[in-house]
Amino acid sequence: MSTIFSRIASGEIPSYKVAENDQFFAFLDIHPLVKGHTLIVPKKEIDYIFDMEDQLYKDFFAFAKKIGIAIGKVIECKRVSLVVVGLDVPHAHIHLIPTNDNNDIDFKKPLLAFTPEEFTETARQISNQLSAI
Repeated sequence: MSTIFSRIASGEIPSYKVAENDQFFAFLDIHPLVKGHTLIVPKKEIDYIFDMEDQLYKDFFAFAKKIGIAIGKVIECKRVSLVVVGLDVPHAHIHLIPTNDNNDIDFKKPLLAFTPEEFTETARQISNQLSAI
């Protein structure tokens, strides 16, 4: 059975794609903590991030680094935080969250809502920055 993240990466479920390559898919979280909150998933279904083969793990974080840099160029923030929780969906994933305060990465706070146009524009801006990295 496919996870929701596999279905998003395959295009079966629509998303606001930021980037992808043959191994990974990055898209905006539709229930973000802050504007620009992005999820990165491996296309191969792996439940636990530490179960990844070493090279895939290294490639995963290298892919995340480029996206984090791009997010920082688009969204005004002090840092882009990288968070791995992995309890909600049984598919390894990284949260990249623009951060100005430690409270920005509190998963218990109310989630934000944006219009489809706002999501589309944010994804486009981040994606466009990747070509310069």
